Amino acid sequence: MPVLNRIADYAPQMREWRRWLHQHPELEFDCHETAAFVAARLREFGVDEIHEGIAKTGLVAIIDGQGEGPTIGLRADMDALPIEEATGLEHASTVAGRMHACGHDGHTTMLLGAAKYLAETRNFRGRVALIFQPAEEEGGGGDVMVREGMLDRFGIGEVYALHNTPQVPLGRFVTTPGPIMAAVDTLRVDLKGRGGHGAYPHDCIDPIAAAVGMISALQTIVSRNTNPLAEIVISVTQIHAGTASNIIPEEAWFGATIRTFDPDVRKATKARIEQVVAGHAAAYEVEAVIDYDWGYPATVNDADRTAFAVRVAEEVAGAAGVVADAGREMGAEDFSYLLEKRPGCYLFLGQGEGAGLHHPKYDFNDEAAPFGASFFARLVERAQPL
Repeated sequence: MPVLNRIADYAPQMREWRRWLHQHPELEFDCHETAAFVAARLREFGVDEIHEGIAKTGLVAIIDGQGEGPTIGLRADMDALPIEEATGLEHASTVAGRMHACGHDGHTTMLLGAAKYLAETRNFRGRVALIFQPAEEEGGGGDVMVREGMLDRFGIGEVYALHNTPQVPLGRFVTTPGPIMAAVDTLRVDLKGRGGHGAYPHDCIDPIAAAVGMISALQTIVSRNTNPLAEIVISVTQIHAGTASNIIPEEAWFGATIRTFDPDVRKATKARIEQVVAGHAAAYEVEAVIDYDWGYPATVNDADRTAFAVRVAEEVAGAAGVVADAGREMGAEDFSYLLEKRPGCYLFLGQGEGAGLHHPKYDFNDEAAPFGASFFARLVERAQPL
């Protein structure tokens, strides 16, 4: 049974929900319209409790099953990205400079579909907590919800989440036990030298030369300071300096993203970056200020819960439709904060061919929504059977 029959019946409704959400994208914690839309649907379904205003615009809905039992948490993210949509679709974003380019509109829709089914059938014991989270892309909404006490407040014992993935066959589930996504940290280095005429560099202190030296040296942290078996990425993604071809600027800055899995490697990398920047600053006679932002931790799946989630996914997609040990990747995800506190599993759901995530021509495939909703619903029924 690839998709629960009742959820298959919801497919036209789910498409309508998803496309409305796609037309009304909101950023970070400012998901007011989205949260109101979600709450309105949940009230229509007859859930037992709706708790709003968590992490500003996040909400948790509770559905009671039949009889005593634990509480399982299912999470969907709601925020969009600051990208100008280029799909030309009838349901394209109506807000300039914003679009659902990562499929969070689809994630929200899948959890709503599961909520409708679970509120109707209640074929489980205990409770299910439906977590609708803002600010996954920027701001760490998952961290804020955890710090505001969500897990303890609702007695959530384990947590699960799905993320769509293009270029993977429609309806295929992909996950792995242990680390599945990396920790992400952000670096900015501001450099100050002495500006002047480009024809007289000896009268200047060139921050561009210093930046180039630092950027080259940072790559040796991966190739020469880290065990080759420890996954790490340092990507310098911005460099800003100068205004004209004949002027040596006074200032320059560059930025980078750092991806790791091992906490010791993560700490050692920061320390080595500081050494590299300080040493080159002295060599080039520039002032250097480092802004190092510790971002999301690694997303680490619990082995037992992952094995359980795989069995459930196989009920929905068949054994051939599940990749149970896909390995880790260097992307990052703030569901990691929930997994630090509770055991659970993060999975990817294939949505077939199409533009990649964070691309202006991306669009969530509505045909994937019944697969995700069926997985969430069956997960609850199998985790907390009557």
